[in-house]
Amino acid sequence: MSIAKVTKPEDRWLIAIDIDGTLVHDDGYLSPAVVKEVQRVRDLGHHIVVATGRSAANAIPVIQQLGFEQGPAVASNGAVRMKIDNSHPRGYHQEEVITFDPTEVLGKLIEALPDAHFAVEDADGSYRFHKHFPKYALGDENVETPLEQLMGSPVSRVVVLSPGHDVVDFLDKVESIGLQSVSYAIGYTAWLDIAPKGITKASALEKIRQDLGVHESKLIAIGDGRNDINMFEWARAGGGFGFAMGQGPDEVKLAASAVVASVEDDGVAEVLAGFEGILFSRSVS
Repeated sequence: MSIAKVTKPEDRWLIAIDIDGTLVHDDGYLSPAVVKEVQRVRDLGHHIVVATGRSAANAIPVIQQLGFEQGPAVASNGAVRMKIDNSHPRGYHQEEVITFDPTEVLGKLIEALPDAHFAVEDADGSYRFHKHFPKYALGDENVETPLEQLMGSPVSRVVVLSPGHDVVDFLDKVESIGLQSVSYAIGYTAWLDIAPKGITKASALEKIRQDLGVHESKLIAIGDGRNDINMFEWARAGGGFGFAMGQGPDEVKLAASAVVASVEDDGVAEVLAGFEGILFSRSVS
């Protein structure tokens, strides 16, 4: 089955793809098969938008590996919308950065999780942290500070790592704290991402959808984590599709239209290789 290149803007789809555990393996490996399919579908004229919890600076190396020279992307779980721009020294420029005062939420978390590791992402994409974080998590632009210096100034993201908890205990602990004033998602491990209230990957992607003029029925989201569930809901609300990676938690799989292969088995390539089938099914339905 061969699909011609899209010429009409109203025929373009928007495909949102997470980075970690979706595009790249745990060790950062990006499969050539995935790159090939991403480039093929993009060359057909459709919009592929990376949507990640990473900061913009940490996301851009993967985006560049995909061969993107322009276009929108989402970082920091929706708190940052960026434009890819290879002429810029950083490879991108920020379109929107949404911040909040972390003082109240950090106070609650420090009281409940006194042994946890804390970090905040500033508006420029750099990090301040208290206690050790894996290097891959914060990138190169970071500085260790006393705990109290994480509070009192606007940030786009708060990250909490609690090595002393397994993920089930951590989920229970976080839910008992009461974080109604912010948006948050918990990772595979005892890892917590906090964004401004109402800000998610989906909220940023909806702005991009409107800017691009993509119909709400022409949306696909691919991800593996709890912070991708809102993307699935956004894509599916208008008749689009959400695809969960095979290694994702059960609650993520339940929120998706379908489950595909794991990241190690190129699940993203599986979705994109079947993209023509999605278009064909739409044309005859």
